[in-house]
Amino acid sequence: MRFLSLNAFFVTVTVVVVVVVVVVVVVVVVVVVVVVVVVVEEIVVVVVVVVVVVVVVVVVVVVVVEVEVVVVAVVVVVVVVVVVVVVVVVVVVEVVEVVEVVVVVVIVVVVEVVVVVVVVVVVVVVVVVVVVVVVIE
Repeated sequence: MRFLSLNAFFVTVTVVVVVVVVVVVVVVVVVVVVVVVVVVEEIVVVVVVVVVVVVVVVVVVVVVVEVEVVVVAVVVVVVVVVVVVVVVVVVVVEVVEVVEVVVVVVIVVVVEVVVVVVVVVVVVVVVVVVVVVVVIE
């Protein structure tokens, strides 16, 4: 039982660390995407960049981390964050002038951080519930 709790703790910590890394990658990508959208004004570029980032992150996580729970959690986080980012970037860039690119980036980053915090909380709760259920059985 003690080993199981320790294992769950490490899985949770790994999930949180991976999520933080994903957030950093996504924030950098968002800044690039916003600049590209404002300069090139092509939504296709946004979609391509987002798809490439998702594929790279998922492949890296699957290769580096072999824990199933972590892989599933990261895939969920990446998908949720990417969807939110694409929608927010496209909508905000359509509405806002080129001069206010900084505002766009700030808005997108704030939305991202909120989404990621919510997802991290959900992942931690799910891991805890799974551990409790396994311990009870």
